[in-house]
Formats: sequence, structure tokens, C-alpha cells
Amino acid sequence: MRITHGFRPLGTPHAVTIGNFDGLHLGHQAMLARLRDVARARGEASCVLSFEPHPREVFTPTQAPARLSSLREKAECLRHLGIDRFHVFRFDRAFSALSPEAFIEQVLGRTLQARYVLVGDDFRYGAKRAGDFALLKKAGASLGFDAESLPTVEVAGERVSSTAVRDALAAGELEHAARLLGRPYSISGRVVHGDKLGRDIGFPTANVQLKHNRPPLMGIFAVELCGLDGAPLPGVASLGKRPTVKGADAVPVLEVHLFDFDADIYGRRVRVDFLHKLRDEEKYPDLDSLIAQIRRDVDNAKHYLKLRHA
Repeated sequence: MRITHGFRPLGTPHAVTIGNFDGLHLGHQAMLARLRDVARARGEASCVLSFEPHPREVFTPTQAPARLSSLREKAECLRHLGIDRFHVFRFDRAFSALSPEAFIEQVLGRTLQARYVLVGDDFRYGAKRAGDFALLKKAGASLGFDAESLPTVEVAGERVSSTAVRDALAAGELEHAARLLGRPYSISGRVVHGDKLGRDIGFPTANVQLKHNRPPLMGIFAVELCGLDGAPLPGVASLGKRPTVKGADAVPVLEVHLFDFDADIYGRRVRVDFLHKLRDEEKYPDLDSLIAQIRRDVDNAKHYLKLRHA
């Protein structure tokens, strides 16, 4: 898969879909499957058009939703799903000021040379989100591309959306989030050095670098770590501010204690699959109380994972 940026013309025709694709949930996957099928039938390359940062991070940063996936995680998922090209526009105030007509002409026409454009049934574009599907379809007739809109995907009567996934994760309903995503929610990153407290108290951890300081879930979890040689490794993870040892303004940290594991994995890129929430973070009066709770967390995570794989 090729990753490209900006307004430079790509030089070849594409079948295109557009969106933020945060989390790559089942609704997104349905669109991508349709895009691949149409692109293959037409003999064109499939292209996902997205934006960085998220538009709400530009206009209302304090109210922007927690990200489900980083740009790199999106790219990895799109590659796995068989997309040919991932084209990213930097979203800023100048880009947001493009009229719907200018967006179609400059982005879809001149840059991507779209011959087919697939969007969701609620897709809006251009300044003040004034563009709709009717305008897209009309413009396509004159610029030489076909436009198609896909209906919403539902799971058990619920509309699948990034918002629904965030709500499930924030509520600790990881199994529900997994049903909407079609897989467990995960965070990928490199293993970096931490303050070594876990090792000092008998529970060494792999500290996984976070790309954003507002993860969509917090607490203690039963997890599996993927990306090392062999099968996924079971463990228990803490994602949060560690209130017993840090202040309320601390930056969230993802720490994973792997069971029966002792190897140097600093610098390795891994993926943490969040399978079940055990509890919320708590502040303990001393380290002995924290250590006793960690022992219980390890036992509870092992019990859950044993039942899961039974």
C-alpha cells in the first residue's frame, strides 16, 4: 500500500472512499470491502482519503473525541484490508474553507483523479459541511466519476459508529466494543523505558508508548500482547495516571505485565489487545496495598483468560 499526501496529482485513476475511519469498525470495513470489489471490477486502484488531524481537534480541541486509532494504526489496518493507497490531507483552517465544489474539483478530481467515489449515508464535506451526496453525484456526472452511498451498518439493532465504540470503551464494555469493531480494541506502539517501579515491586512491565494523551479507556485490563515472535502473550495492563505514585495531572501511561515472561523487548513495536476490564484505577495509601491489589489483578486476569480460551 502506498501512502501519499497533499494536492499533488497522483497520475492514475482511483476508486475512492472518504472519511476519518477512526477505529476501522465494522461500518468502515463494509465500505472498504465494497471499495475493493468495485475497484477490482473496474480495473482501478482503491484509495482511502482521510484527514490529519481530526477536524474537531482543529476547531474545538478541548471537546475533540478521544482517538480510537493513530494515523499509523489506520495505515496498518488499511494495508491488512488490501487497500492500494492511503492519501492523507492535512486538515487546517485553509483546507476547511474549501467550498464543496472546490473540494470535489481540487481533491477528488485534480488530485485523486477519482472515477468512483463511495461515501457513507451521512457524509458531509466542504466549508460548513455544506456539501451533500446530491451535489457529489451531480458533480460526478460532469467530472467523470460515479458516486455511491452506502447505508449504515447495524449490529443487533445498534448503528455502528466510532462514537458507539468510544462510549462502550469508556463504560468498560470491552466485549461490546469488540462486537462493533469486529475484533478486540487495541493500542500499538513501541516498548519504551519507564521508571522501573514495576520491576522494583516484583511486577516488571512493558511500557507501550502512547501517541495521544487522551486514550478512550482507562483502568486495569486482561490483555494479550502481539507482535513478538510466536503466539500472543497473556498479561494484565494498567492504562491510566497511576494515582498511587503520580499526581492527578500525570500523563496516562500504558504498562503491561506479561505472565511468566522475562526478555528484553525495548524498542520492539507491539500491539496490546484489550479483552476485559477488571476494575478502575484507584489510589492506595501505600505501596504494600498497591502490591496486594496487583497480585489480585494478576489472578483475576489469569482466571478470565483461562476461561476465554477454554
